Amino acid sequence: MRWAPRPGAPWSRLAGSIHTPLPLRRGGEGEPQRPTASRGSAEPSVLLVDDNPANLVALEAILAPLQVRLAKASSGEQALRLLLSEDFAVILLDVQMVGMDGYETAALIKQRGRSRHVPIIFLTAYGNNEADVMAGYAHGAVDYLQKPFSPDVLRSKVAVFIELFRAQQQVRHQAELLRQQGGEARQAAHRAA
Repeated sequence: MRWAPRPGAPWSRLAGSIHTPLPLRRGGEGEPQRPTASRGSAEPSVLLVDDNPANLVALEAILAPLQVRLAKASSGEQALRLLLSEDFAVILLDVQMVGMDGYETAALIKQRGRSRHVPIIFLTAYGNNEADVMAGYAHGAVDYLQKPFSPDVLRSKVAVFIELFRAQQQVRHQAELLRQQGGEARQAAHRAA
């Protein structure tokens, strides 16, 4: 069953306004460049959400060694649009943003079936108290990192979720192969009978 937004819900307003260009994958010599998206593919992507462009650049530099696609959003609304068209291994989400803050964005992400299980790591320069950390976990975070954080620690945490995503994709692919083989075996048995 395909997900459809409720009329009037934030997701429904965003569904009609997706204009996200797909990244180009370079082909071999003589092959054309083709757009690719990670929906349904095994190649993981990481969603970076921060309203400060300098923070997005810093996150890109920290995560570059992981050699995965990094999608950037400068607002909660933009992040929700990207989630309509792509699956992500993990989301790095700033808590304090203009407009829709990180908590509200996370709550909307967790309401949608397809994105409900995407891990969210909150990043914040504010809220060093236990109540803020607990609020992050209450809104669906798997981790809550205080800025400034160690680049190595963040990279390691993201790498774990990328490997989990790859493992889940492999299990889904193997399950699909088993379903296909089972169907072929049933058809062969039916023809033989």
